[in-house]
Amino acid sequence: MATATSDVYYDGADFEIARNPFAVFKRLRDEAPIYYNEQRDFYAVSRYDDVTKVLVDNQTYLSKHGGTLDLIKSGIEIPPGTVLFEDEPSHGIHRALLSRMFTPKKVSALGPEIRRFCTEVLDTLGPDGFDFATDLGDVVPMRVIGMLLGIPTDQQEAVRDSLTGYDEHSPQGLFSTELMLDYVKWRRDNPSDDVVTELLNAEFDDEQGVRRTLTIDELLMYVNILASAGNETTGRLITFCGQLLADHPDQRRMLVEDPGLIGNAVEEVLRYEPPAIEGARYVAKDVEHYGQTVPAGSALAVILASANRDERHYDNPDQFDILRKATNVSLSFGPHYCLGANLARIEARVVFEEVLKRYPDWEIDTAGARFEVSPPLRSWAKLPVVPT
Repeated sequence: MATATSDVYYDGADFEIARNPFAVFKRLRDEAPIYYNEQRDFYAVSRYDDVTKVLVDNQTYLSKHGGTLDLIKSGIEIPPGTVLFEDEPSHGIHRALLSRMFTPKKVSALGPEIRRFCTEVLDTLGPDGFDFATDLGDVVPMRVIGMLLGIPTDQQEAVRDSLTGYDEHSPQGLFSTELMLDYVKWRRDNPSDDVVTELLNAEFDDEQGVRRTLTIDELLMYVNILASAGNETTGRLITFCGQLLADHPDQRRMLVEDPGLIGNAVEEVLRYEPPAIEGARYVAKDVEHYGQTVPAGSALAVILASANRDERHYDNPDQFDILRKATNVSLSFGPHYCLGANLARIEARVVFEEVLKRYPDWEIDTAGARFEVSPPLRSWAKLPVVPT
């Protein structure tokens, strides 16, 4: 059931909807701005103003029960220290500790190393084509996160393989991974200039006001979040860039002629095709939306991809335009805004600066392409392209 006057149906876990959801999103915004799915028992907001309001109000809409509808509905107890799934005061304490690793200065300084990784990868690719997903999206973010964490290059692939199946939206994730535990213990005895060493030595005041450092379990939690989020989001962003620039060769040509536009183009890709359709929040108290009460204890989907196409906020939102000057909510908004957002943007920008130098034109090999939905994430698992 949507509303008394609309039969629109939405479920982000439905592949057919998630594959191309934007017509459904428009109907939600117009006909059911507060939507209720009776089958799965969740509510949803889809307009830009409502999405940002929910994401900012962390007293009414809580994260501690999980960040996806399935996780909230499961009732699973979230382990303490899971920054993605925390509310105040814990969230602020742990986020502040992690944010030390992602200051603008530190992120900007990574540019030359990211470029080196990217050129090394591109130099291995032949002139006949490559895959934006498997050759770039799966590889460059792994190398960058490996560098940040201090994982030796020859061990990065093994560590990434150990993360297979890790879901940043799951409370358990891979917290017991022996390889990662061994690595953290080794780094404790062999400090270096990396995030793991910095986290091992960082002092902070915890929720009880006790001055201390992280336990090994807490540090593993942080490392897993960084490793997973850094790979998942950035890889999907890179792959969608490859698809959208193939779909819009005139705009790709603009980037070849003026690489200074690439940063803005990355922002438009984020708006137009965000890696995640939605986030989710637990409703802490009865709240009213458009005259309808959403009761305490409800799960509420916050449809990021719909907010990015809201006609009430953007001009011609269904038009892909690399010259557009606009913000988006693809990497969340408010207190839970993605810590690694700037890093993801820099990685994507550098990748496409280097790709466009070598491959100014390409077409998608549609026969080999494969789209994948892993709610709430969506992207190309394979996106082979042929230079033209």
